[in-house]
Amino acid sequence: MTASGRPAGWRRTATACRWLFIPAALPVAAVSAVRAVPADWPVLGVQLVAFTPWLAVPAAAALLMAFAGRSRWQQVLATALAACQVFWLFPLDIRAPAAGATAGAAAGASGTSVSLVAMSINTELGGADAGSIVALVRDLHVDLLAVEEYTPEMARKLMAAGLDDLLPHRVAQARDRAAGSAIYSSYNLTATGVLPDTRFAMPVARLDLGSGAGLGVVAVHALAPVGKGLSQWRSDLAAVARAADGSGPLLLAGDFNATYDHREFRDLLAGTGGNLPLVDVAAAVGSRLVPTWPMRGFRLPGIALDHLVTSPDIRASDYSVHRVGGTDHAAVAATLTVRVS
Repeated sequence: MTASGRPAGWRRTATACRWLFIPAALPVAAVSAVRAVPADWPVLGVQLVAFTPWLAVPAAAALLMAFAGRSRWQQVLATALAACQVFWLFPLDIRAPAAGATAGAAAGASGTSVSLVAMSINTELGGADAGSIVALVRDLHVDLLAVEEYTPEMARKLMAAGLDDLLPHRVAQARDRAAGSAIYSSYNLTATGVLPDTRFAMPVARLDLGSGAGLGVVAVHALAPVGKGLSQWRSDLAAVARAADGSGPLLLAGDFNATYDHREFRDLLAGTGGNLPLVDVAAAVGSRLVPTWPMRGFRLPGIALDHLVTSPDIRASDYSVHRVGGTDHAAVAATLTVRVS
């Protein structure tokens, strides 16, 4: 028994908790600062903030240790950090896109609408199992498929697996390694160009829904924010945001290499810089935290880099994520309802 009347073992435990609090809380505090402050952070900060949802684990540990260690300042700091994690796990601003999707659904109810299933898959340098992709297209009744890292070899494998029989219309930019992308559809497609000034090809097409109505589609593949690619990543996301020019219903499908915790992705959704606001389908339906990468290869916590993003006049449902062999990205799919009259 110590002079304070507490067992010596309790005192040792409290002291240990106060010391252990530091390595638990420091990374949470550092990444939280990057998440909270809207600045052009360097590449390490951008990479770490992608894993913000996982900070809830060390934040909870720090909170427990702060109260076990009976340090007042640690308790205050740990409570603040934990509150930040809760706020970012369940952000208030995520409701705005969801409301936009609801408004689009209400508008669609007063006229004729078309429902289609859209899917996106990054094939990781063309190494994905083409048979699995085609099987998903068949099983999910996919009408529109965006393919990233679309190589000439992947084009041949998808054709051999029977994709052209299911989705006979194609707008494609087949290139070696990661630079190519393609859009496949069961509806007629018209190529309308590519997004300018991007590292990877991002083809743009118009899907004919009938009755003179159409859906603009962009196969998105932003450069990853690694090495010297940070400024190009920001430029790519800005180019994608500019596709929301108000010319009609729009789908941006692909690998954004960004999560909802990146300011640049939230700016894209918010329509800053004169662009129109957009809806992240996964966020709108409550599946924002379902990871799409890495599905293999890296020993990292899973995060959502792949997205289906729409204009607010499109209603989304049945969002799902699917593993595909041979690639470190999952396929993402959803049913989209587009008003045509």
